[in-house]
Amino acid sequence: MTRSIVIGAGMVGLATAWHLQERGVDVTVIDRAGVAAGSSWGNAGWLAPAKTIPLADPSVWTYGPRALFDADAALHVPVRVDVSLWSFLARFVAHGTQHAWDTAMAALTPIDKLALESFDELIDGGVDAWTREGPFIVGFSHEKQARGFMRDIAGVIQHGQRVQVERLDDPRALAPQLSGQVGAAYRMDGQRFIEPGPFVHALAAAVEERGADMRVNAAVTNVNRTSTPTVTLATGEKLTADSVVIATGAWMPELARPLGVSVRVQAGRGYSFTVDTDEPAAHPIYLPLQRVACTPYDGRLRIAGTMEFVGPDEPLQARRVQAIVNQVRPFMTGVDLDNRHDEWVGSRPVTPDGLPLVGETRSAGVYVAGGHGMWGIVLGPATGKLLAERIVTGRTDPAMAPFDPLR
Repeated sequence: MTRSIVIGAGMVGLATAWHLQERGVDVTVIDRAGVAAGSSWGNAGWLAPAKTIPLADPSVWTYGPRALFDADAALHVPVRVDVSLWSFLARFVAHGTQHAWDTAMAALTPIDKLALESFDELIDGGVDAWTREGPFIVGFSHEKQARGFMRDIAGVIQHGQRVQVERLDDPRALAPQLSGQVGAAYRMDGQRFIEPGPFVHALAAAVEERGADMRVNAAVTNVNRTSTPTVTLATGEKLTADSVVIATGAWMPELARPLGVSVRVQAGRGYSFTVDTDEPAAHPIYLPLQRVACTPYDGRLRIAGTMEFVGPDEPLQARRVQAIVNQVRPFMTGVDLDNRHDEWVGSRPVTPDGLPLVGETRSAGVYVAGGHGMWGIVLGPATGKLLAERIVTGRTDPAMAPFDPLR
């Protein structure tokens, strides 16, 4: 039996561990905090391949400058002297062209198509969790505002996905949380959602039940290869294995950059909270112009939004939570926005070109899996499956090829 060390106990790392076990590999999982301690816990939990699209598009050239002067904008960049951050943003904005969007979308489409069946494979294989079908309710103040959303859907369809979108006459029949300010709405079918924290914990339980050594509250300070891949812990302890996978999200550069992974990874932090509703929330709600995603969660409605480009370990900024509240308040009714629960911030790993980093580093036997931006949950199981195949067989599936971390 071969041995592998997976660093990171989020969706991507645990899915990789599960699929390595499927192929007979003995796995150790290490995390500096715990299971789902990063961006795997408080996100919206959308399994929506139709919206798993490049973050940068031509609108960034007009929306971005306006957002810098709007305290309630979904995009937030602090005014500070930070050469690394502004260098990343320059590269990110440079990908805001239609050609770059189409190139990235063509690269994402094959793994998007694998996303939902990869969740089914985990559940069928013993992960005690669920996924739930939509519909997703998409709301706008008026019809003209839907043009950008419909353009994105058309682009996704053009690249090969099947997406069902239908105009709603009465959106409140499916989403009574929407106020009368929503003058135009659509339902998007063929997508699913989960409660991400419980799902990732169920995945961790399955991995541990299969015999994995789970080591939490264990920080890794270095990964290298001498005769075999070696992981050094903050305590000085060294662990060796036949392969090592770095799946540490926004913290990936700390371990991966010395191994030749030079693509920038910037923390794009998202915020969320849950609220009580007068009527039970049954379906996800999306407000594209406000860039807010809402999901039924544990009897409440989870409201998630914001893309805040700062350091991954900076403290929660209450002003960003208030910005989400200000954005959604006119469009919701029967929702207690002033009595919020589970306020959370998580650091999502964003790359300039919008593509993940999945594959082998310059150090033989050491791999990375991350850089998914907002899509680590939906693409995590498929990523884990493809990477496990590469580690065990040496074969790179065509769906993984565009994500070469040494590009």
